[in-house]
Amino acid sequence: MSDSNHEEGPHEGPIKTPKQLIVAVAASFIVPIVIIILLANFVDTGTRQAAGSDGLSAEAVAQRIQRVGSVAVRDASAPVVLKTGEQVYQAQCVACHGAGVAGAPKFGDAAAWGPRIPTGYEALLTSALKGKGAMAAQGGGDHSDIEIGRAVVYMANQAGGKLAEPAVPAPAAAAASAASAPN
Repeated sequence: MSDSNHEEGPHEGPIKTPKQLIVAVAASFIVPIVIIILLANFVDTGTRQAAGSDGLSAEAVAQRIQRVGSVAVRDASAPVVLKTGEQVYQAQCVACHGAGVAGAPKFGDAAAWGPRIPTGYEALLTSALKGKGAMAAQGGGDHSDIEIGRAVVYMANQAGGKLAEPAVPAPAAAAASAASAPN
């Protein structure tokens, strides 16, 4: 049975002459090759970093070759100016105690500081200087033991404690009073 829309006979395609056949065969090879070359150039022209890192950037290289240390010359007879507890807290302690990181009692949280304050100033200072739990030892760093003690008192008193600020030792007290004396 034949369909009325189809005529029986040889199948005819879009290529009718040998010239059209040659152009079609050539285009079927040339067009994909040109597309591949264009894609390869597009992918290759972009700037790329090293495999997964920026280790060769100017900033990374400069950071790796920076000086290891420096020498600071200070006058040994210059008066010692001790920082307040709040200054030491802002410089050293706020990173963990500000947010309560790794079990640190959060600044101003009376419930967290409640069990710690009754142990007394000496126990709190020892914990700060020698370290406790996840907290690293603070003694021997950028701040003196007196300054660390002031920070401990500041944090404890902000959470409801009534600790007295540590007394300044005699040599530091004499240097501080000499610095504040009018000339």
